[in-house]
Amino acid sequence: MQFTKMHGAGNDYIYVDCFRQPTPADPAALARAVSNRHFGVGADGLILICPADGADAEMRMFNADGSYSEMCGNGIRCVAKFVHDHGIAVRDQLRITSAGKQFLLDLETRSGKVERVRVDMGEPILTARDIPTTLAGDPPVDAPFEIAGRTLAVTCVSMGNPHCVTYVDSATDELVLGVGPQIETDPRFPRRTNVEFIEVLNRETVRQRTWERGSGETLACGTGACAVCVAGVLTGRTERRITSKLLGGDLQLEWDEATNHVYMTGPAAEIFTGDWPA
Repeated sequence: MQFTKMHGAGNDYIYVDCFRQPTPADPAALARAVSNRHFGVGADGLILICPADGADAEMRMFNADGSYSEMCGNGIRCVAKFVHDHGIAVRDQLRITSAGKQFLLDLETRSGKVERVRVDMGEPILTARDIPTTLAGDPPVDAPFEIAGRTLAVTCVSMGNPHCVTYVDSATDELVLGVGPQIETDPRFPRRTNVEFIEVLNRETVRQRTWERGSGETLACGTGACAVCVAGVLTGRTERRITSKLLGGDLQLEWDEATNHVYMTGPAAEIFTGDWPA
């Protein structure tokens, strides 16, 4: 099986071109195998690039633990780059589907290769039962959340996948690596959750660390950055346009008041290609 390793702001996945080769029979098992950073290729997960009716491609994303994820903001930018750069659909605007939802992506190219992508991530989901979470509020905003002997104020948003955003003075390893996995699997999140620990630098800039559902801490989380943009407006901490500074680089976000859509802009890069034994 041929694969391509790509990353968006350091959020790296193994991509499989299912236009030109068969879809893997067991993508969950394959995701666990290739993602292993000691015995596999090493990645945050596996993404299949598949044909789609009414769109240029479909993205199917699996976390490092093999669980399926509805959406990946950094991943979909890389899918767009692959589709364009590998000749599947060579246009400046592409339509990519994920979990039955279609996304519009605008491509920035240099010398015929995609460097950055702007994604219309659609409207945030703010109803608690649809996020989903059992916390009170539609959505829960700065809701008190007792965990690991402390009380955090959390704001919950879904961008097609669930996010729990909490603002802290310092996003320490104790919080991200210690408390993050406990929040991820807390029963107040029926489908588990991604967890964002946010330091506000000013009203237009935040520093973000994310504990991702099914993958652990990653260098960047695109849907998480979108959720942070929304949470910042809901809590009054930040503006509708912000830059999120992640461990792997910066993402630009906008929650447009007129359309209620969230827009994310960031890099997409191809690292290398290889062959995985069948």
